[in-house]
Amino acid sequence: AKAQLGAMLLAVLGWVSSCVTTFVPLWKNLNLDLNELEVWNMGLWQVCITQEEGVMECQAHGSFLALPPELRISRLLMCLSNGLGLLGCLLAALGLEGWRTCEDKPGRKQRLLLAGGVTLGMAGITTLVPISWVAYNTVLDFWDETVPDIVPRWEFGEATFLGWFAGAFLAAGGLLLACSARSTRTATPLDPACRQAPAARGLPGDHQHLHPKNADLVI
Repeated sequence: AKAQLGAMLLAVLGWVSSCVTTFVPLWKNLNLDLNELEVWNMGLWQVCITQEEGVMECQAHGSFLALPPELRISRLLMCLSNGLGLLGCLLAALGLEGWRTCEDKPGRKQRLLLAGGVTLGMAGITTLVPISWVAYNTVLDFWDETVPDIVPRWEFGEATFLGWFAGAFLAAGGLLLACSARSTRTATPLDPACRQAPAARGLPGDHQHLHPKNADLVI
């Protein structure tokens, strides 16, 4: 039970971190050499400029179709990851040993826990893929020799590292929950018919022993 609770907390932490990663504009950072007082930050939904006074101005991306392919697909995958993470947490919560739901059906409780673990693992993968894809393209653009050195280069933002941790937490939590579901051995209650079987088997024997005695008395 403690192992399941720890895996569940790990999965919830990963899901919350994945949701934060999806919406914060910190996937890429850009420092301008000409104006070091401004820091540009890019996310999946908007671009923000932070000035020295701490004032941040954000502007949403103009068009979804105008975005680079990695940002378009990352939007879809991150939203899918958030949905899978929520569904996985709900399924796994219903299958935890500490909850009273489905206690009379341990097989269903075990299947819920296994389904939640698998769903959380899928959420972790759909988080790691877009994060790694954007990071890979950022590295390629940063070391592109065809671009002049005076042109500013985008670098990793804080959301990139948060997304990697979120995907790892989701995958690890889902794996632990799935393994705990397979190793769970719950005792099923005895069927009433099984409990009455010995008494039922004894009745015919009693009638067989009593029948001859009754027959002698009648004679």
